[in-house]
Amino acid sequence: MSLKWRIAIGYSLLLIIAMTAMSGIIVWRFQQILYDQAVTSVNATMRAIVQFAEQSTTPFSLEDSSLGAPQFLFNSSNLATWNSSNSFVQVDSREGYPLAKTANLGATRIPPNPKLSAARDVAFRNLSLGNRPFLVEDRYLQEGSNAAIIHVAEPLDALQRTFARAREAIGIVLAAAVVAVVIFSIVLASQATTPINELSREMREVSSDRLALSAGAGSLDGSPWRRRGDEVGRLAQSFSDLLGRLGEAFARERQFISDASHELKTPLTSINANAQMLLRWGDRDPAIRTESLETIARESADLAAMVNGMLTLAKADRGDDIPKEPLSLAQIVYEVTQNATVRVGEKGLTIRFTHQGTPTVYGDAHLLRQLVGNLIDNAIKFSEHGEIGVAVGHDARSAWIEVTDTGPGIAEEEQPHVFERFYRADKARSRAVPGTGLGLAIVRSIARVHGGEATVRRAANGGALFRVSVPLMKMPFTHLS
Repeated sequence: MSLKWRIAIGYSLLLIIAMTAMSGIIVWRFQQILYDQAVTSVNATMRAIVQFAEQSTTPFSLEDSSLGAPQFLFNSSNLATWNSSNSFVQVDSREGYPLAKTANLGATRIPPNPKLSAARDVAFRNLSLGNRPFLVEDRYLQEGSNAAIIHVAEPLDALQRTFARAREAIGIVLAAAVVAVVIFSIVLASQATTPINELSREMREVSSDRLALSAGAGSLDGSPWRRRGDEVGRLAQSFSDLLGRLGEAFARERQFISDASHELKTPLTSINANAQMLLRWGDRDPAIRTESLETIARESADLAAMVNGMLTLAKADRGDDIPKEPLSLAQIVYEVTQNATVRVGEKGLTIRFTHQGTPTVYGDAHLLRQLVGNLIDNAIKFSEHGEIGVAVGHDARSAWIEVTDTGPGIAEEEQPHVFERFYRADKARSRAVPGTGLGLAIVRSIARVHGGEATVRRAANGGALFRVSVPLMKMPFTHLS
């Protein structure tokens, strides 16, 4: 069953049950009110009769049974006072024999109540007299040694007709309300599920080349989805954000494939051309053979470096598979700096290492060495003279590495992109500067896998300042006695 019908049926059943219960309570309460009115009316007549009997100057008495003729408790004129269409009165002896009754009873007799006695002198009951329903109040009245039983009855047929009409009206209203509730539930369920169905249809139409909700139904630039402030609108917003992130990921993937193809094409072309030269003229010209082999070796080394860089990125992206241990960050940076001294000297530069403390971090030594090495290599490539500065320090929460160069620096608009794979500030992607284009991307990935971040800004001397910060390892507190 679809969500629409589950909502409609569930909501309808809930309201129908609630309305039925409420209608039942109303019917029961209305019947109780009508019955209480009948009881009040009967009791008022009974109180009038009892009051009349108690105020009579002639004490009532019953005939001695040996005389054979009854002596009435009340005379006919007295009983006629309560003779009406809604009031029926009968007086019985203590033994239950009728002594008097109003004329409207005719030949009908109100039967005695066996539960009535001197101890229980008042009782109410429902009787059927002459195929008519009656409410009867019985009263045991005693004065001295004399006693009489008074019955006051009131017909309930008018009350039952009123109750039947009220119950019928409530039933009609309830039936109409049920129909209205069912229709309203279906409309409400449709309004709740239609946007979801539309959003589902939009999501089914999403593909790798169409990562957006359509403008007609749900795009986020002034569309109905944005105007909805409910859960559906927030769901559409979440889907749109997800599609935006997927679009960015696909765009990065396509850009990566394009860049990788571009970067791989040049060395492969060079290797292929030199291999063909070896096949044609290698045996006849030693110079060509030597030059071709050197070119093939150089380009193969570049390809190997690029592949190793991609493998390092993949390893860093996985993150969870990298074993980590406590490490002295200053020691690692110092060792990498010392190893780079030769490369720095070959280009006529100098390198200087400084540190503020010896922070301990939790990480992988090989990856951290590669991170520092890539930063230093990047500084060497873009510095023609001057000094490369390498510094290590820490604050209360993190340890940091800073590498500065004396190169041309990085324009502010280029800074957010320098850590992207194969990105170069030179839009023509000139190969004048050696490298795979993955060094800084590897730096960022290694920083992230260690829970840190990599940033760049212009240095005070005009060059570039790269900073990598990673969480400082919390040392256990040891109490020394």
